[in-house]
Parts: sequence; C-alpha cells; structure tokens
Amino acid sequence: MLRNTNMRWRLPLVCFLWEIAMIVLFGVFVRYDITADPHWADHMKKNNITSNIENDFYFRYPSFQDVHVMIFVGFGFLMTFLQRYGFGSVGFNFLLAAFGIQWALLMQGWFHAFDTGKITIGVQSLINADFCVGSVCIAFGAVLGKVSPVQLMIMTLFQVTLFAVNEWILLNKLHVNDAGGSMTIHTFGAYFGLTVTWILNRPNLKQRNDKEGSVYHSDLFSMIGTLYLWMYWPSFNSAISDHGDAQLRAAINTYCSLASCVLTTVAISSVVNKKGKLEMVHIQNATLAGGVAVGTAAEMMLSPYGSLIVGFICGIVSTLGFTYLSPILSSKLKLHDTCGIHNLHAMPGLIGGIVGAVTAACATEGVYTAEGLKKMFRFENEYASRTPSIQGGYQAAGICVSLAFGLVGGTVVGFILKLPFWGDPEDENCFDDVVYWELPHEEDEDNGHTFNQYVTHLPEELKHPEKNPA
Repeated sequence: MLRNTNMRWRLPLVCFLWEIAMIVLFGVFVRYDITADPHWADHMKKNNITSNIENDFYFRYPSFQDVHVMIFVGFGFLMTFLQRYGFGSVGFNFLLAAFGIQWALLMQGWFHAFDTGKITIGVQSLINADFCVGSVCIAFGAVLGKVSPVQLMIMTLFQVTLFAVNEWILLNKLHVNDAGGSMTIHTFGAYFGLTVTWILNRPNLKQRNDKEGSVYHSDLFSMIGTLYLWMYWPSFNSAISDHGDAQLRAAINTYCSLASCVLTTVAISSVVNKKGKLEMVHIQNATLAGGVAVGTAAEMMLSPYGSLIVGFICGIVSTLGFTYLSPILSSKLKLHDTCGIHNLHAMPGLIGGIVGAVTAACATEGVYTAEGLKKMFRFENEYASRTPSIQGGYQAAGICVSLAFGLVGGTVVGFILKLPFWGDPEDENCFDDVVYWELPHEEDEDNGHTFNQYVTHLPEELKHPEKNPA
C-alpha cells in the first residue's frame, strides 16, 4: 500500500492549530521581565543602577544573535549536502526551529522563570530557547530526508518538552555546570535522534534509493553552514556564562579547541584515504567536534593547552567515526544516521561531559581562589558544603541522565512517529525535495534531471541553433 504524502490538509492543520495554541498560552502566561518592562526605570532607581548600559540586553544580545544565526543558518545549511534535498534541509530546519523556540520559551519558562503565575522572558530566555531548539536540529540530522514535515513538528513538540525536563533535573536538582550544553544539548539531542531513526528503520532503503549522495555544489552549500557554526561556536558556549572572566574564558577555550580540531581532522582525513585525499564530509562535520566537546568545561579553568588537547582528540575520534564506525552501526545495528550526528554530537558530547566532570573534580582554591571556586560551581545555600570531588560525581551523573532521556524519550517518540498516517515518503522517494516542495522546474521522469540542467551540458551550437544556421 502506497503512503499518502499529500500535506495539503495535515501540515496546515498542525501549523495553524499549534500556532493558535502558542498565541493563547503566551497571552495567558508570558510577560516581559524587568529588563524589557517599562518599570525598568523604577528598577534602576531602586537598585542604584546609573546607566541603561547595565541592562542585560547590552551584554547578551550580541551572543544571542550569534546563537540565532547558528540555529537557522548554521544547522540549516550544514544539512544541504544531499544532492536533491536542499529545500527540505533549510526549509524544514526553519520550520521546526520557528515552532521550537516558541514552545521552548513556554516549557523552560515554566521550569525556570515562573513567578506569581507568569513566565517572565528577557534576552537570556531567547538564548536558552535557541539552545533547546539546537538539540532538535541535531536530532533532525539523523532523520534528514526520511520523514514528513508533520513528523518533524511532532518530534519537535516532544523533544522540546523532554529537553526542558532533562535540563531542569541537571541544572536545578543535580546542580551541574553545562555552559555549552555538551550534556543537555548534544548528548541528549544526538541520542534522542539516533534512537528515533533506529525505531524508524527502513531495511530496504539502500536497495531502493540512490539519492543520498552529494554533488559538488551541495557540498559547497553545506560548508557555508560549517563555517557559520565554526565561527560562532565561541559565542554559543559562552552566551549564558556569568559576565566577566568566566564568559571570556569560555570563548577562549572554545576558540582553541575548534582550531586544534581542524588540524587533526584534516590529518586523519588524509591518512584514512588510500590516495591521501581529503573527504569533504569530514571537513564539514568533524572540524566542529571540538566546540561540542569543550562545552561543559568551557567556563572552567581548562586552560588553553587543555582546550587544544580536547580539540586534538575530538578531531581524531570524529573523523575515525565517520570512516569506520558509521558503516558498522549501519550494517550491524541497522542505524541509518543521515548526517552522522553520532560522530559530530554524540561521541564528542560524551567526551565533553567527561572532560567537565574531571575538570570540576580537580578544581582547587589555589586555581580559582576561594571566592572564584564558590562562584564558578555555585557552592551556596543548600550546596554550600559541596566539594569539587563531589561536584565531579554529580557532573558524571548528568551524563547518565541525559543519555537516559535521549534513549528512552527517543524510543517512545520513535514509535509515535512510526504510525502510518503522518505522510512520510516511500523508500524510493526519500532524500528528494519533489515529495513536499514545488520545485522551480518540472522534473524529467526518466532521468530525474530538469530540462535546464540538461541544456547546460549541451554544446553551444545546440543550445542556440538559431545562431548557427545550416
């Protein structure tokens, strides 16, 4: 029985109903926080604030814009490597992120900013919502080209909800540090997406579909996403750090780790190729692994050379993962990971969690100062008696919690998405924009090429015969 992929009523119904729900929920619950409220002037007088420059907006908004670009441009273009799925990569990433940030503002608001029955939001709320959606963009990479936009919207709804719960447990109950989200964003998002795609396994996909590869120009578009992500990752890892030394340290550590990661990625890519040539898929993805792995420990005293070591290791691990581990997971576990998120986010996310746990456990007053140690790990109130070694244990526990949420949550959501009425494509139509997008040119059913594509390969005299009369 052929699947009905017509979205004419399903997708509009989901978009309209869910956006109306967002409007109602925002109307009932969401309000500006004091930094965006007209009472800011009174707040300034009450707290002896002498200048508007002390409004959090002026500290956080540049970082917010960098993170925002990463979510919508970076992740969107990173996934355009598929030769015939460019519209779906950028367009569906745009759709799920636009819905996800609204739902994230609500979910994270209920857990972190719920005061007197209202959710108060400011610029940091916008950054945290983007972080949440970042985990959805990661999971999207695992199912890229194999699901319908309705399935993506459903996945986003559940994943944002689970992300908010997982984040609340790690930050509020376990009291861990995870500034760049190695655990909350990357480990959770990657294993959630991997579990979903494993549940949605298509056993005959490779036999029925040959459209998964890339072409020269699609790989170039993908590199746009890579470069945006690479350049803005220091902002991503430092965006919500405390003002001052911690925020600058997070940017420096990320900067160093990313730079180191590029060199080892290029080196290993050349080594594993029999002709010593570079694989573009490695450069597009593994070069970013250093930013993922330094996330948890970004604002800690990891030291610049420690950051270089983290990037050095992750470039090797990620590149080898693309070369050797992905084929094994595909053949042995039937795990089809379209974008290779296991190599870019899952393994580096785990490494990042471990690096954070070890760095926290080794913290001393001699390195941080007594006040700096207390401030870094928030050893105050009920956590005043916590020591660095105990903090390291809780950091390690955070890795396990994120893994559990990703695997269990992905299993449940995977079975929901497996229901037969969401309009997902047949095996032979996966990785092809023609299923859900109106394309600029009508496809030639015989060879899948547009007429214009065919014409560009003809000799000049055949393109314009009127210029060459017999």
